[in-house]
Amino acid sequence: MWNGRRYYSLDTYLKEKFGQKLYKLSLDGGMTCPNRDGRISYGGCIFCSVEGSGDFAVSCLPGTDSQIEYAKSLISEKYSGDKFIAYFQSYTNTYAPVDYLEKLFMPVIMRDDIAVLDIATRPDCLEPEKLLLISDLAKIKPVWVELGLQSANDGTASLINRGYPNEVYERAVKSLHIAGTEVITHMIIGLPHETQSNMLDTARYIAECGSDGIKLQLLHILKGTRLATMYADGEFEALSLQEYISLVCDIIAVLPESVVIHRLTGDGDKAKLIAPKWSGDKRRVLNLINRELKIRDIVQGCLS
Repeated sequence: MWNGRRYYSLDTYLKEKFGQKLYKLSLDGGMTCPNRDGRISYGGCIFCSVEGSGDFAVSCLPGTDSQIEYAKSLISEKYSGDKFIAYFQSYTNTYAPVDYLEKLFMPVIMRDDIAVLDIATRPDCLEPEKLLLISDLAKIKPVWVELGLQSANDGTASLINRGYPNEVYERAVKSLHIAGTEVITHMIIGLPHETQSNMLDTARYIAECGSDGIKLQLLHILKGTRLATMYADGEFEALSLQEYISLVCDIIAVLPESVVIHRLTGDGDKAKLIAPKWSGDKRRVLNLINRELKIRDIVQGCLS
C-alpha cells in the first residue's frame, strides 16, 4: 500500500521523486495529427473531438510562455507550489520538423518553474532525429512521453481508426527508454464491443511492453465524433458506473506494483458529453473506485 492507496498513484510517485505534488499545465504546441491531415487518415480516431484530446489545453494564447503563465493562474487558488509539469497535450506533439520541436520544447524545459516536460504523441511519429532531440531534452530534466495505445486488440484498433499496428508501439517504448524518458500509455475502458478479457489483455500487454505508467480513461462519447453517430445508431452501449468501477479494479489487480497509475478516469467536456452522464462527477467516481478496492482487500484478507 502506498500512502493509504491500494495502487501506485501519480501523487505518491511525485512525492517520492520530487518531494512534492506537481500540477500539470496543459499546453498547445500548435500541431495537428497524421490521422487527421490525410497522411494516414482523415478525421482522427472515432472518439476524438476536434480539439484532438486537448479540450483543456491553453490554445487561445500565442507562445508557450503566455500559455504557461495563464495555465498557472488557473490553478493558483489550489496550488501554492513553484514547480510544474509542462504537458503538451493537444493532438500529436512530435508531428512537426525537428527544428520546430527544438524551438518549442527547449525554452520550456529550461524554465526554472518546470520540473518535467510531458509530451503526448503517437508511436508512429518518433523518427530517429526526434528521438535524438528527446534524448537531449532528457539529459536536462525528466521527460515523459505519453503514447495513445487505447487497446491492444487488433480488431478494436482497426475499428477506432488508430492507424498503426502494435509493433510500432512496442518499438516506440523501447526507443524512448533508450532515449532516457519515461513512457506513459493511454488505455480506454469501454471501447465498442470490447470484453473484460480484451481490456485485461491490454493492461497486461502495456505492462509487458515496459510502460512505466498508465492512464486509464473511460470512453467518453462526445458530440461531433464518429463515435457519437455509432452510439446514436445503437451499435454499442456505454458502460454503467458499476461496470466501470469493476473494470478499473480488475485492471489494477493485473498490473505490476511498479507501474505508476497516472489516472483512474478522465474529464470530458461537459458541454460535449453525450454519455455516460455519470462521468461528470469525477470525485464520486474516484471515491467509489477506492471504496471498491478497499472492499476487495477486506474480502481477500478474509479468504486468505
